[in-house]
Amino acid sequence: MKTLSTPEAFAPGYPLDPGIYDEMLDETGRVRPHWAHLMQALQQLGPREVGLRHLEALKLLRENGVTYNVYGDPDGINRPWQLDPVPLLLSGDEWFDIEAGLLQRAELLNLILADLYGPRELIKKNLLPLELIYNHGGFLRVCDQVFLPGQHQLVLYATDLARGPDKKMWVLGDRTQAPSGAGYALENRMAMSRVLPSLFRDTHVHRLARFFQSLRAGLNAIAPSDAEIPRIVVLTPGPLNETFFEHAYLASYLGYPLVQGDDLTVRDGYVWLKSLVGLQRVDVIVRRVDDNYCDPLELREDSRLGVPGLLDVARRGNVAIANPLGSGVLENPGIMPFLPGIAKHFLGQALKLNSIATWWCGQARELNYVLANLERLVIKPIYRKPGEHSVFGHQLSRTQLATWRERIRARPAMYVGQEYESFSTVPSLIACGYEPRPTLLRCFMVARADGYALLPGGLTRSAPQYGDMLITSQMGSISKDTWVIATEPQHAAIQAKQSNSGVANHGNALPSRAADNIFWVGRNAERAEGGVRLLRATIKKLFINPDCDNPDYQHSLQTLLCCVTSMTGTYPGFFAEDNDSLLQAPETELLAVVTAENRIGSLANTVARMAQSGYAVRDLWSSDTWRVIDEIEEQITEARRLGKTGLWSMQEQMDQLITTLSAFSGLVMESMTRGNGWLFLDIGRRLERGLQLVSVLRTAFAMAQSEAAETRLIESLLDTSDNLICYRQHYRSNLELGSFLELLLMDPNNPRSLAYQINRLQEHVGKLPRETDKRRISPAERLLLEASCILNIANIEDLLSVSEAGIRETLDQHLGKIYALLAALSDTLTSTYFRHGDAPQSLS
Repeated sequence: MKTLSTPEAFAPGYPLDPGIYDEMLDETGRVRPHWAHLMQALQQLGPREVGLRHLEALKLLRENGVTYNVYGDPDGINRPWQLDPVPLLLSGDEWFDIEAGLLQRAELLNLILADLYGPRELIKKNLLPLELIYNHGGFLRVCDQVFLPGQHQLVLYATDLARGPDKKMWVLGDRTQAPSGAGYALENRMAMSRVLPSLFRDTHVHRLARFFQSLRAGLNAIAPSDAEIPRIVVLTPGPLNETFFEHAYLASYLGYPLVQGDDLTVRDGYVWLKSLVGLQRVDVIVRRVDDNYCDPLELREDSRLGVPGLLDVARRGNVAIANPLGSGVLENPGIMPFLPGIAKHFLGQALKLNSIATWWCGQARELNYVLANLERLVIKPIYRKPGEHSVFGHQLSRTQLATWRERIRARPAMYVGQEYESFSTVPSLIACGYEPRPTLLRCFMVARADGYALLPGGLTRSAPQYGDMLITSQMGSISKDTWVIATEPQHAAIQAKQSNSGVANHGNALPSRAADNIFWVGRNAERAEGGVRLLRATIKKLFINPDCDNPDYQHSLQTLLCCVTSMTGTYPGFFAEDNDSLLQAPETELLAVVTAENRIGSLANTVARMAQSGYAVRDLWSSDTWRVIDEIEEQITEARRLGKTGLWSMQEQMDQLITTLSAFSGLVMESMTRGNGWLFLDIGRRLERGLQLVSVLRTAFAMAQSEAAETRLIESLLDTSDNLICYRQHYRSNLELGSFLELLLMDPNNPRSLAYQINRLQEHVGKLPRETDKRRISPAERLLLEASCILNIANIEDLLSVSEAGIRETLDQHLGKIYALLAALSDTLTSTYFRHGDAPQSLS
């Protein structure tokens, strides 16, 4: 391939700022050798094709549910992850030097962490000021002498790098508490290898998989010695956390349960997972919760994210936490100026990677320097609280500078000043081509027996606008893949085999909270599908009617409208006392049932709840399944948009929504293993389908109407349940209520019948974990047996009989009892499996 000597063919007008290092171009404007192949390939593709590949990557990320939440931003919940298609390239030779510096720094910080919670020699020998450590909110005195087994206390470590004006990489900050970003880096790599496969292959990029194999090995290594096959969990604050996607993604990728604080409990000096089969011991916790929130008994008492008593279990050595509680003290930027001296003390070496110039204001000379040069520095607190950001002195007014000087003088030990520099730039795709953007690189390491393993590359973030210097995900930075160029082709790592005993031992460790969420995914998916089917039939009847003045038509339509309210639960709806006007002009109410997202029971609300429950167990879904869930959300959003122009315009969208909901049902039926998760998902679907069917039949036929009106109603409900063809094949007669009830209530072979739902529920409930003697039926089985008996002994003639008051009392009573039993079944399952109190301990 021909080497480019100028970027003009690739990016005409690409601005090269004097004094700023550009990763792609040297000082003379020539392309750096390790960028030549990429630029040539992008030039051959052309900006338009690169733009299309970019859109494809963003679509892939969106469909895979890759998100980053922005606190306090109404549009920031589940904000799609942003990826620029031009990666950051690093040559193999340069990466060799960076790797050596990072591994040295990781070992050094590990020694500092062990010292701060052990002998504290660094403080005693004045290598670290006491005020700098003890004033930091991440130094937890209750963690004194609490250690992990082995030589490494700092298990997971990340550091932010940027290239300074001296052309060398500088360390801007250390992430030691719960480092985030490795999952996003892996997802970026997945997307880039999909949209630019040949370019990725031909460039000889270092692979990432081996790092995650090292991560598994490193976590196994820190488990308590009596854990033959360690049970490892990922502890997340929950779906509202900014990086929840990554928590779920890594848990799924590594094969660990994703848990929240309420899923764990401390008993008898151990941590236990509240699973469907009882309490199961947890050996290692990969925490993504800030350390102060991990134990409300010994740390922040107002925390609802942690596990009461967790620190005491760690103190006993009965659980390992990565990273250990208290490791956040190493994120103190005030430690940076002291690292060179500490490196000589512990390692007898100079630092291979320099930190950005930092002055801790707790020392008189440094304080005076910061105060005198405040307008040229970046001001940072040594302990950053949520929502706090760095302050750039050159952006402050005179009044603000004076205010900050007083603030620093009042508490000098709480602040540092850092050098403000313009960091290197990397090409980013824009509408009209490419332009340089300042860039940061976050690198990731994990401890193992012989040292640290480094992810080759990392998570690169660039400024969202040209000239921006503040690069944070909360402020809208754009991510990039990071390519470390190898000298020869890289081969995919072979996945290490797991022992069969380990899989069998931990296979049933489904947290009760996860089972609860997946149960409601099933219920809301079925509720949405049943609702949209009935709404579609109602709208069709409303607009396509050759006989609108016929009273039988009017009665059947009004009954169908009431069925909409009873099935969706959007009361009072068409049951309102002043419902005459609603029944005569139902369009407004029907639109609300479809589009009113804040109305409980509406289609939009149901889909939102389904997605919310699904997102809470994001680690349990395949990529294809999540893609369908995402498509369902997109379609309901489109339906809400079309609803502004009226009901009729939503017909086609409803057809598509039914197809997508059916695709979701088909995927989970054919793709999910028949474990406890699938059982609860299908129990939710069958339970909801049964409740919906009972509600509609009671509303439609408990009160007798004319035969003609009921015939019209039967046809609409057969269409709703997708049983019209089935009815004609079975009965080959006119539409009759007796045959209709037989098909929809009693036919055990009809997947839409009540008998079929009860039979499947009996099968599923019989397979659920049992806490009592299996020789006796459980409360859930008793409820279903009673419902089955009521249905099996029912006589069609009795169900059709009409009292003098015009009511089918037997039909209404039988359906009412079955509805109550199914509702009680839902409550019983919730109390038995989803709300663990004194759960038994598992023998596994």
